[in-house]
Order: sequence, then structure tokens, then C-alpha cells
Amino acid sequence: MNLNVAVLTLGMLFAAGCNRNHIEAINLANEGDQSIKVNVEGAIQKYEQAVQLDPTNHRILWKLAGAYEKKEDWDKMASTLSRSVQVAPDFATYWYKRGLALVNQAEAGNPDAYEQAKEPLKKCIEKDPNIAECYFLLGEALLWTDDEQGAIENYNKAIEHDPSHSYFYPPLAELYITLRQVNEAEQVLKEGTRLVPPSEKNNPKIYGMYVLLGNVALLKKDKNAQVAAMERAEQFAGDSHPEFSFNLGSTYATMNPPQKEKAVRLLEQFTKKVCRGAQSAKFKEQCETSASLVQKLGQ
Repeated sequence: MNLNVAVLTLGMLFAAGCNRNHIEAINLANEGDQSIKVNVEGAIQKYEQAVQLDPTNHRILWKLAGAYEKKEDWDKMASTLSRSVQVAPDFATYWYKRGLALVNQAEAGNPDAYEQAKEPLKKCIEKDPNIAECYFLLGEALLWTDDEQGAIENYNKAIEHDPSHSYFYPPLAELYITLRQVNEAEQVLKEGTRLVPPSEKNNPKIYGMYVLLGNVALLKKDKNAQVAAMERAEQFAGDSHPEFSFNLGSTYATMNPPQKEKAVRLLEQFTKKVCRGAQSAKFKEQCETSASLVQKLGQ
């Protein structure tokens, strides 16, 4: 066998081996897909085996990152997506999810990850300027690295690109309130409560927006607007905000003149639900204030 034939033969064998690895990796990834909903750990094992066989298959890396996201393993999600963007740098969603993983790392106790998140989120916007979440997450990263104006700019861009996301509005409004830009905060919140449709998913954020509108009204010393905002918030409070009946009840109690009937109804409701149960210690101050207000209103 001459040298050229030998090299050709080795090349063919290598190609055949690579092709077998590629096919086997796809088969393993498909097995992972079938188990991901009921057995995340098992799916991760299949995806990892597949990646070992075909480390340049960015679609399998994407599936592995998704499994880590489901498990909320942000470190491994971020490192897996770091490999994905090296293989397929033009996929904006890979940059987006890497940024998301890093922001989640930061929120879980690693504040340095906010700085690390900036680059992939900027890359996401560069590759696809229509992914609203990338602007929002970049706003988060900028806020927590002391770039408040950059955060405002990117929060606003997130809303411009997709005004239906309920969670885009409260952080921007809170930042405006912190900076004492009360009118801007009010405008954002009114826009949010107008554009975001009520739903089980959105209602907690709509509740938060109305509470913030109440805070804005308080800063503007507009008692009527404050009460109106709190009354709207009541419709979205649900069982997850037992303190709300105290907040609205105490607002009614301190109006001039007080709305006694509404105040007493809500304060007694708060006392019954919270102050006589397991949460009484958590809301000790509110419980004491509630009892005092009910007594005062009954005089």
C-alpha cells in the first residue's frame, strides 16, 4: 500500500468514526428528550454522553443547558452555554440564555456575575435586537453595577420591544421612585396597568404596579389617588398578600374624614386571617396597629 492510499484509508476510517459518533450522539440526545419531563437527571446524563461523542453539536449543548435551567443549576447552565456560543456565535438565544444564567447566579449570591452577564446580553442584542428580555436583563446587570442611567435606558427598550411582559415595569418604576423621578414612575406604571392583560401569571405583577402607584400618590400627597390605586391593587392581591387588607384598611382609617366602615371591615379581616394565625409574629407591628385603629374607629 502506497502512502497516498494509506492516508486516504485513514481519512475514510476517521470520517466513518466521526459519523458513527454523530449518529450515536443524536440517538442519546433523543433519549434525553424523551425523559426530560419526568427525569431531569437522567436526561442530563444522556445529553452529557452525547456531548462527549459530538462536542461541536451546539444543538445538543443547547438541550443540555435547558436541562440545567430546569434544574436551576445556573453555574453549569452558564458554562454549557459558554461552549454553545463558541460553536455557534450567531445564535442570539444562546447569548440570551447565558446572560440569564449569569444574572440568576448573581441573584443567588454571586454579585460578580452581574458584570459577567453584560457581555453576553450585549451580544444577544447585537445578534437580534428584537429579544426584549436581553434589554431587561442588561438593565438588571447595569443597575446592580451602579449604572442607573444605563439601566433606565435598557428597561425602557425592553418595554418598547414587548410591552406585554408584566415583570418589565416594576423595576423601572422603582428605580424612577428611588431617583425621585415621580412623574416618570407614574407614567410607566399607568402604561403597564393599561397594556398588561390580567392573568394568573400577570396578576402578581399588576398588583405590584398598583401598590407602586399608591406609593407614587403618597409621594405626591394625593390621598384620593393613593386610595384609588390601593383599591385597584385589592383586585389582584389574592391569598399571597395577606398584608394588603391591613394596608388598604389603614389607609381608609387615616383619611380625612376616615371611611370607618371600609376600614373596620378590612382591618378585622386582616386580624382574623393573620393576627390569630401562624403569621402573627411576622406581622406583629401591623397587628398591633390594626387593633389600635379598630378601637379608635369604634369610639
